Amino acid sequence: RAARRAGRSAMQSAVLVALPHGGRMERGGRRRSETGETDKGRMKRTIIKDWKTRLSYFLQNSANSNKRKSKKAGKHRNYFRPSPEEAQLWSEAFDELLANKYGLAAFRAFLKSEFCEENIEFWLACEDFKKTKSPQKLTSKAKKIYNDFIEKEAPKEINIDFQTKNMIAQNIQEATHTCFSAAQKRVYSLMENNSYPRFLESEFYQELCKKTPITKAAQGT
Repeated sequence: RAARRAGRSAMQSAVLVALPHGGRMERGGRRRSETGETDKGRMKRTIIKDWKTRLSYFLQNSANSNKRKSKKAGKHRNYFRPSPEEAQLWSEAFDELLANKYGLAAFRAFLKSEFCEENIEFWLACEDFKKTKSPQKLTSKAKKIYNDFIEKEAPKEINIDFQTKNMIAQNIQEATHTCFSAAQKRVYSLMENNSYPRFLESEFYQELCKKTPITKAAQGT
C-alpha cells in the first residue's frame, strides 16, 4: 500500500509539473503562429505597395506620352483605377487585358518584376510599326526594332529561334508591315501561356478584383 501511495503521489506531482509547462508551450505556439500571420500580412502589403509604385511609373509615362501626342488638340487622358468588375474581365481573355490602358500598364509592371518586360515592349513596338504609313518611316522603324530586340546581344533581345531572326534580317532590307509578324506571334503566345496566368494569380491583380465591403452606414437604414 505504501508503495502504491508513493506511486500515485509521484504521478500527481508529474502531472502538476507538466500542465503549466504544456500551457506555456501552447501559448508560445499560438504567439509564433500569430507572428507568422503578421509577417505574411506585412509582406503582402509590401508587395502591393511595390506594385503600385511600378504601376504609377508606367501610368505616368503613358500619360506623358499621350500628352505629347495630343498637345495640338489640347487633350490629356488620365488613367483611373478600374472597378473590380472591369478588372475581372481581364481574366476572360489576354486581349481584354492588353486592350485596357490600366491593365496594360499593370501587366508591364508585372513583367518588369519578372525581368522580361522586353516581350511586351517588343509587342507594342510591332503594333506601332504596323500602323506606320510612310515607307521611309517603315524602314527606319524596322531597323530600330531589329537593333533593339532581334539582333544578337540586343539591349532588349527577345527569345526567338535563329531561323526567325535570319528571316527578319532579310525582310527588313525591304521593310513591309509583316516583317515581324512571326516573331510577334511567338512573343504573344509566350506571354499568353506563361506570364499572363502568373499575372492573374499575383497579389496585385487579386487586390484589384476585391470588392470594397459595403458598411451599414453606407447602405443606410
